[in-house]
Formats: sequence, structure tokens, C-alpha cells
Amino acid sequence: VAPFGQVSELAEQLEERLFHLYGFHNELIRERLQALAEVMERVEAARAELRHVCCTVEAAYRDLCL
Repeated sequence: VAPFGQVSELAEQLEERLFHLYGFHNELIRERLQALAEVMERVEAARAELRHVCCTVEAAYRDLCL
């Protein structure tokens, strides 16, 4: 059985590793959420542009039918 000091030291090392891993994964998640937000902005812009094109085509078609 390891003395208390070794157990305490191992617990500290484990805590440091877990803290490092948590920070690393937290940063990855933050970066991916930022990328997702940028993609969603582009999707919304494309959606608005498509809506505008549809309205223009609809108006042109209406003019041709009249």
C-alpha cells in the first residue's frame, strides 16, 4: 500500500491532468460553437437571398402572365 504522500501526489497529478483536458476540450467546444455561429449566419444570408430571388421570379412570372 502506497504511503499517504504518494497517494496525495498521484491525486494532484490526476487533478492537473483532468483540469488540462477540461480546458483543452472546453476550447475545442468554444471554437466549434463559433464556427457553427458563422455557418448559421451564412445560411441565413443565403436564405434571405433565395427568398429575394423567389420574389423576383414570382413578380416576373406574374408580369408575363398578365
